Amino acid sequence: MRIYNIVSLLLPSASWAFLNAVENNSSLTIFNERLVASVSKSKGYVNKLTLDGQNLLGTEDGSTGVGPYLDCYCIPSGFWTPGRGSNVTYNLYQGTDSTGTKYGGISMGETYAPTGQRLEQYWFLREGETGLHTFSRVAYYNKTTPFLRNLQELRTMFRPNHDPPLFTHFVTNEKFAAPRPDTEGEIVVQDATWYLPNKDDPYVTGVGDYFTKYTFQDTWRDHKAHGMWADGSGSTNGTTYGAWLVHNTVETYFGGPLHSDLVVDGIVYNYISSNHHGDQTPNITDGFDRTFGPQYYHFNTGGSLDELRQDAEQYGHKPEWNAKFYDSIAKHVPNLVTSSARGTFKAKIDLPKGAKNAIAVLAQNKVDYQDNVYDTKAYQYWGNIDNNGEVTIPRVKADKYRLTIHADGVFGDYTEDDIVITPSKNTSIHSKWTAESSGTELWRIGVPDKSSGEYRHGYAPSPTHPLLTEEYRMYWAHYDFVDEFPEGVMFRVGKDDAATALNYVHWSVFGGYANYERPTPVYDNINNWTILFDTTAHQLIGKKTATFTVQLAGAKTAAGNTDIYNASEPYSNLPYTVNINGADLAPWVIPYHHSSSCAVRSAVICYNIAHKFSFDAGMLKAGGNTIVLSLPYNATDYESAVLPQSVYVQYDALRLEVE
Repeated sequence: MRIYNIVSLLLPSASWAFLNAVENNSSLTIFNERLVASVSKSKGYVNKLTLDGQNLLGTEDGSTGVGPYLDCYCIPSGFWTPGRGSNVTYNLYQGTDSTGTKYGGISMGETYAPTGQRLEQYWFLREGETGLHTFSRVAYYNKTTPFLRNLQELRTMFRPNHDPPLFTHFVTNEKFAAPRPDTEGEIVVQDATWYLPNKDDPYVTGVGDYFTKYTFQDTWRDHKAHGMWADGSGSTNGTTYGAWLVHNTVETYFGGPLHSDLVVDGIVYNYISSNHHGDQTPNITDGFDRTFGPQYYHFNTGGSLDELRQDAEQYGHKPEWNAKFYDSIAKHVPNLVTSSARGTFKAKIDLPKGAKNAIAVLAQNKVDYQDNVYDTKAYQYWGNIDNNGEVTIPRVKADKYRLTIHADGVFGDYTEDDIVITPSKNTSIHSKWTAESSGTELWRIGVPDKSSGEYRHGYAPSPTHPLLTEEYRMYWAHYDFVDEFPEGVMFRVGKDDAATALNYVHWSVFGGYANYERPTPVYDNINNWTILFDTTAHQLIGKKTATFTVQLAGAKTAAGNTDIYNASEPYSNLPYTVNINGADLAPWVIPYHHSSSCAVRSAVICYNIAHKFSFDAGMLKAGGNTIVLSLPYNATDYESAVLPQSVYVQYDALRLEVE
């Protein structure tokens, strides 16, 4: 078995010293001793990619057997793939960077004539490396029509087409990977979701009866790399191969560390912008000009799945890696921010007691980082805070930022605006985060960690399918709420275990459209969840105000993941009601622009929101108390795609306090 260790994959040697870039009438090609990449002049995509002579793309057929290539959902009619028109521009680059390493590059650009928006794609290859450094640019200058539309999707895709398949396994991260499913005879059960009839298929026995691209999604916070692995059964010499998209930088994505998206399903995606799980996307307006990247498509060979994944992950969340190279090619890539325009952020944070897994986020100033799409010049950064409360974030673009800190076990966030990053300087702060409090805590349910993963069918591994390391990844309808909670949810504080007694989704109605296992909807004992708890007279003496905090990891209103208000939908803005001992509090109306498409797309972390219900502490009584959490009865929406119509919420954590 041929295994390349980290050193041999990275370091140039004399035998590799012939990187070249060439052009003919039909293509532009960059290559070194090991990797060859060629871009078609008639299609604008990579249609030849080989590693050590192995064809990584297979047979070109339409939009398969190609990539990485760029496309978007960004023109008035929807999708557009640049590079196939009559006025496409190409450039070929070749040079030596400041480290003395040779490089070659290709760019493709096309302007969409009806609107004037322009998309460009860049691919670069360095001597001694086996991967492509990629950048994608969107530009729009049109004063006549200053608002075009939203940048609903922008992505690059590596999309091989071998028969039989070269790549045999899909890999999300270090926790989750699965063999390619046998899709013969598959039955559509939901948008991009299929029932698999072959019960002997290793995917079915390992993961479950359903396959969907959403099963392999991931959250960006700690995501380093994803891709596909070939076990050698389809390669020319029986050798294993890997194809990976590496998050070496995250600064030009949107939505911060809570953003999640598709990563692999037979295609290796770089999802640059999307609203799959309900996050905001930027508007394309006059003057929009943003270059996304760098991201790195890495190709390797000769190791196990874990070995090749780890080889790719070594570059993940490493903005310093190849920084001098990126400085050297900034003359070729518009908007690429060089080291001279960057500074370093350092912080010492006095964290609240009990804070775990704390993170510091720098993003658009004076805006919730989940909404950091309004200023398209603003970038985003984050870093994990160590046990001493210290964090360093290098290579931050000079600008003014909001600092946001959150941690597992602590309700709420810490925010501080107007953090100024100065070029070539260190910005150091010392801040104290005092946890929010509304008095004495009587109890809490769940862990405030921005997710609904601690509840039933969340992060728990499947007891029956050994590869399904987190149950929430499976098609949601496989977990039949009616069977599991026939009398509805009734949770006894201090007695019941939230991991089994509370579902990871609170539905309004269960079954019906897009539910393959329960096609007839059930309405009763679904929308109301009951919490039972005891208080003592001593706990309530002298208390005037009670506060019930609801933190949600996601909520789906009738707006779905569109962030568009539809007056014909009664639940575009969703009323969520809390009843205390028989008395309703004023409802929390969850706005349409905070809606997510979360659990139904295999996620437990989406657009996080929270609300505090304050009420007279006299509504509580010594002894037994009841809180009922209610969604409207049979609250549904129209779905143009095959997706469940029920509204729903996913709880992060709940807390009751008195003062």
